[in-house]
Amino acid sequence: MYPIDFFYRSARLRPQAIAIISSSEQVHYGALMERVNALAAAFQTLDPAAQSRVGICASNSVEHIVALLAVLASGKIWVPLNPRNSTAELNRTLDVTTPSIVVIDDKYRDGLRLESISHVVATKGDGDDSLAGLTARHAGRIPAPNAAGMEAVQAIKFTGGSTGMPKGVMQPYRAWKATLVNQIHAYRFNEHDRYLLASPITHGASTYILPILAQGGCHVIPEDTSPQAVLRSLREDGITTSFMPPTLIYMVMAAGEGAGRMSFPSLRHLVYGGAPMPPEKIRAAQRFFGPVLATTYGQTEAPQIVTFISAEELARDENVGSVGRMALVADMAIMDPEGRLLPNDEVGEIVVRGDLVMAGYWNLPDKTSETIVDGWLHTGDRGFLDARGYLYLRDRLREVIITGGFNVYPIDVEDVLARHPAVHEAAVFGVDDDKWGEAVHAAVQLKPGCQVGADELIAFAKQELGSVKAPKQIHFYESLPRSPVGKVQKDAVKCAVRTQAASH
Repeated sequence: MYPIDFFYRSARLRPQAIAIISSSEQVHYGALMERVNALAAAFQTLDPAAQSRVGICASNSVEHIVALLAVLASGKIWVPLNPRNSTAELNRTLDVTTPSIVVIDDKYRDGLRLESISHVVATKGDGDDSLAGLTARHAGRIPAPNAAGMEAVQAIKFTGGSTGMPKGVMQPYRAWKATLVNQIHAYRFNEHDRYLLASPITHGASTYILPILAQGGCHVIPEDTSPQAVLRSLREDGITTSFMPPTLIYMVMAAGEGAGRMSFPSLRHLVYGGAPMPPEKIRAAQRFFGPVLATTYGQTEAPQIVTFISAEELARDENVGSVGRMALVADMAIMDPEGRLLPNDEVGEIVVRGDLVMAGYWNLPDKTSETIVDGWLHTGDRGFLDARGYLYLRDRLREVIITGGFNVYPIDVEDVLARHPAVHEAAVFGVDDDKWGEAVHAAVQLKPGCQVGADELIAFAKQELGSVKAPKQIHFYESLPRSPVGKVQKDAVKCAVRTQAASH
């Protein structure tokens, strides 16, 4: 079975059940299958080549889900184009993956280099170049069978690489299938589940699309993704499950402050991921939402759920610092720098192997061979396993800032800041932040005789990187602290920033 076959099975068994609810429509499984089949056949007509790429740049919507499922059903490769990224980064992704089809919300077209794309398809409207138009023209058709095999690539998702060479993680069918099985096993999804799509489909929320549909459940798309709208939906729409980065959870909690005791009668799983959550924040969320907070550990290179800790487990004091135990279809261990597997309670690098692991990085064989060694995916994260098999994260070997659930690589931000004519050098790092988990900060040394304000530098970075990856604060130095060999000492800068913050 390919991952999409789990959806087809549910659609055949329960065609009258509701698969998607949005503010404007309800879509039953049978109707959803017809739309997916027609659009998948349309994609194959537009580009008959197997394993060609289809980019989707859209907000969460029924059309977005239909387009994603159609890509899976057509045997093509999904390239998520996160609208929150800068146009420069989106253009680099397009240049690297060369999709033949791009599905896009009209509001995101500005600045994107779409001239070389063979087929640009609008999510809205009913013209010939729209999803509705393509679906109508191919109504009643079904896509040709997929013969790619389970090692073939289902999606290319990007992590880091904002400076000309993004790293495209090739997720094969087997990894998607393993993720699907892991999700269903961990959360015990069934036909009564209602999943709230509160975070972008282009990001972590996409891993929940098929598991919910495989079990006959329903996806709920809120009227918007404001904290107030998410809070209302959690309370009133029978939501059982949702995945959110900690930042959004904090904002939803803030939206409910002063309103008295909140009730979430159906909620069973509020899953946080993409960034760590301090124990005091975990306990605050449990007091606000009830004993429903759960989490997973995973990476784009090993999608979403290498380990899992249930709400019941996370409510116990002895587990509050853990990210859980291995998922059903996962093999994980702790390794020292020499490649030896370590016993319980010893800190080392977290390594993963098996069906969950990526096929490699798109067009980056050297980077792939550095990351996957003897079958083990080297995550760059450090932690340890206790005697019960619970994983505890400690720190990261690779420089990466996790802010609001998104990965930001300091080198990418540093390179952009260095392009400003007034900047001599920049050092970028993460600082613990109640809202973002980590906030991006930059220490900057200007060129002699040059002047520039923090606001101007932040705006300069936003233009190239988008608001998520741009620094939240700039710290100016006459001379950045350096080691004897001239390397900027980031630890010293971070320590100074933290000391300054603690004194205020």
